[in-house]
Amino acid sequence: MHTLSEDTFRRITALMHGAVGLSFNESKKPLVSSRLGPRLQRLGLDSFEAYFDLISRPDDGGEFQMAVDLLTTNETYFFREPAHFDLLERELTATKPASVAVWSAASSFGDEAYSTAMLLADLQSQGRIGSGWSILGTDISDRVLRSAIEATYPEERLRNVSPQRMRRYCLRGEGLSEGMAQVSPELRRRVKFGQLNLCRPIEKLGPFDVVFLRNVLIYFDAPTKVAVVDRVLAELRTGGLFFIGTAEGRVPCRTQLQTLAPGAFRKLA
Repeated sequence: MHTLSEDTFRRITALMHGAVGLSFNESKKPLVSSRLGPRLQRLGLDSFEAYFDLISRPDDGGEFQMAVDLLTTNETYFFREPAHFDLLERELTATKPASVAVWSAASSFGDEAYSTAMLLADLQSQGRIGSGWSILGTDISDRVLRSAIEATYPEERLRNVSPQRMRRYCLRGEGLSEGMAQVSPELRRRVKFGQLNLCRPIEKLGPFDVVFLRNVLIYFDAPTKVAVVDRVLAELRTGGLFFIGTAEGRVPCRTQLQTLAPGAFRKLA
């Protein structure tokens, strides 16, 4: 087993913070070691120091992006925190908008974006919203975005998807693909994905009616959280809905928000 020294841990985390805004305090040292350790073995490197030297080079062969992927991949699944989707359904049913633009700002493998697409497709078919809805998913990780575009998942990840929605929006695998499911082509066409670093200035993407920024703020220190949230909220129209993880507490931002429920807010100005 490779040992991650204090000095190399600080160098790796300083590199991550400076490049992409990720913040890892001392308590995260075991996580960094466990996530990156197997990568050292696969590359045939004999130390974390050698790995740091690799990812800090301009000609790293894409390894820095791999390290970011390994350090930021979270558990994700469809219809996570279902109360948020229930609130979204109620809000849209009350207003019956002709169009809805949604941004999944830390989309990971696409579970959140496709969950939202299933909901919006249902609401459209029931006449509760118009047909002009769209979803954009962004993430810093190219690897998870490629997986999101493919949209193939273990069925365990779809455990919160109703049987009716499974039939409407998913194709179940057979034979060697048994236990897997792929989102239908019709639904995939309604969701676009792109790579984006939330710690950098954002080219005009909005305005959006709904923004999800859930379970990503844990990776940032306090000043970065404020900057990221305000940057994201600038793309949300006044009156739009904003969601963070229910366990993430108060929203760290300067933008005026009204609390609707745990992790759910309306932009006031």
